[in-house]
Amino acid sequence: MIVRQLGVRQSRQFLALNRRAPVYSRFLSSETPVDTATQAPSPVPIEPGSTSVADASQKPLNARGKWMKWENSKTKFNSLGSLSNDTYDPENVIKNPPSASEITLELLLASGTHLGHSTSRWNPQNSKYIFGIREGVHIISLDITAAYLRRAAKVVEEVAARGGIILFAGTRKGQKRSVVGAATRARGYHIFERWIPGSLTNGQQILGHCETKVVNALDEELSDFKQDLADRPSVKPDLVVVLNPVENVVLLHECGLNNVPTIGICDTDADPTKLTYPIPGNDDSLRATNLIAGVLGRAGEKGQERRLKSAKEGKLTYQPITKFELKVDPFTGLMPPGSEVKKE
Repeated sequence: MIVRQLGVRQSRQFLALNRRAPVYSRFLSSETPVDTATQAPSPVPIEPGSTSVADASQKPLNARGKWMKWENSKTKFNSLGSLSNDTYDPENVIKNPPSASEITLELLLASGTHLGHSTSRWNPQNSKYIFGIREGVHIISLDITAAYLRRAAKVVEEVAARGGIILFAGTRKGQKRSVVGAATRARGYHIFERWIPGSLTNGQQILGHCETKVVNALDEELSDFKQDLADRPSVKPDLVVVLNPVENVVLLHECGLNNVPTIGICDTDADPTKLTYPIPGNDDSLRATNLIAGVLGRAGEKGQERRLKSAKEGKLTYQPITKFELKVDPFTGLMPPGSEVKKE
């Protein structure tokens, strides 16, 4: 039994040796080139203090030697690959928004501002802003969007240059950073949560507990006048910018009752008559809302710079008080006895 198994194993090996080579290998050269050149040994880094290469190869690398070896490999690998320029950075619109003069149709198109809602959800009052229909979706004319956006940016700049209060509102998910950034640049106020109904029409009861301060032309707080604000009504904004007017109908209604001008992104399903300065665009795209909010915030920043520059030169947006003034009660219109004070 053992001899039979041994013979079977040996016969398989003999058959493998006597097997005929494939056809394609017959045309190959039987002579194989022999490389007689000796390969040079790879250089071994010599550490300071070692006398020869053999000592360096036998001695393990310390921390400095490992660091030098890693630096050499990093320099070698940095030359590999390709360089990519002009890449899209979604955070660039929020961190460094463009100005109104830098708005182009290509930028609006890349942000998806031209996309509206389906034709079944459109508001007929938006017909003058619609360019056409594409696969059942209304396409907004970007020429009108760019013109209306520049007009709204001019309004924000002039209100900020005259020391007005600007309120930025965006209550949808993802609009918080753009709203806060625009309000910070324009030195205004922001709201990114639900609008409390009655904040303007009944502001004394809702916003009466909020802190109020008095500032001069250079935005420096005047603590001496803080006691005079106890009986004053709550301050109302001079301009309201809404990024999603469909959800903030109550805010727009209160602004209309208090004669507060509004700016908003008007999609094809919104009512443009509720906005003082509508901006036709896609209010569902974060890229579009971030772009428009950044442009308006940059315009407010430019207006604030103009106001501060004029204030440093002595040009104020209000009549300065340099002589004796009679302190009159703003509610009754009467002058209390002994109210003659001197203002500097």
